[in-house]
Amino acid sequence: MLRVMHRLYNDEAGFIISAELVLVLTIAVLAMIVGLSEVAVAVNTELNDVSNAIGALNQSYCFTGFKASCDGKTKSYVAGSSFQDSYDDCDLNTTCDLVTGTAYVGTEGW
Repeated sequence: MLRVMHRLYNDEAGFIISAELVLVLTIAVLAMIVGLSEVAVAVNTELNDVSNAIGALNQSYCFTGFKASCDGKTKSYVAGSSFQDSYDDCDLNTTCDLVTGTAYVGTEGW
């Protein structure tokens, strides 16, 4: 029994979890949590930029009509049409609550 205990005491093939290793792993996990939190904020900010770009698109359109006649009679006629894009609630995120780190987003272009 004494011989087995002596061999176990002198064994250096493995490692023992020490206070230093626990401290280093704790710091590493906390740093990873903070880093992933910052990545999430950065992704949300970029997605907010994409939504602002899509919300700023003007989808208005207009096309003119035409009228063709022959000998005083109307052969064909197409009326023109138009659509005016109006301001929506979440265009440029002025009314939506978003946590993005942006200070102010205005509606100067509207």
